[in-house]
Amino acid sequence: MLTPRGLTMSDFEALLHLSKADDTRLRRIDLADRLMLTPSGVTRLLDGLGAAGLVENVHCEDDARVTWARLTEEGVETIQCVGVSHAKRLREIFEGALSDAEVAQLHELLGRLPGVGSGSCTG
Repeated sequence: MLTPRGLTMSDFEALLHLSKADDTRLRRIDLADRLMLTPSGVTRLLDGLGAAGLVENVHCEDDARVTWARLTEEGVETIQCVGVSHAKRLREIFEGALSDAEVAQLHELLGRLPGVGSGSCTG
């Protein structure tokens, strides 16, 4: 599901975090924290996503030290397309191996994890 778009799982995770952020943008340092990457690691990741036209740098007008990573229109379209495919594939994997009650229990347990929130992952 990611291969046709040329995305790695790290690319997908970065796009997913950006898609859920206000104005589809995050400070690079905040994205690095969410991805558990070093600042140089997130720079390399974003350089690749930028070259692919999925992410752009936006400089803060109030503080020249701050740079935001923001999804481009193509980035938004990509994460929507890949996200739906990803959700369908996960549903196929889990529903084939777990009962409805087990899927509901897994959903409830995973929902307790920090940063998961109460959002829907259906697509």
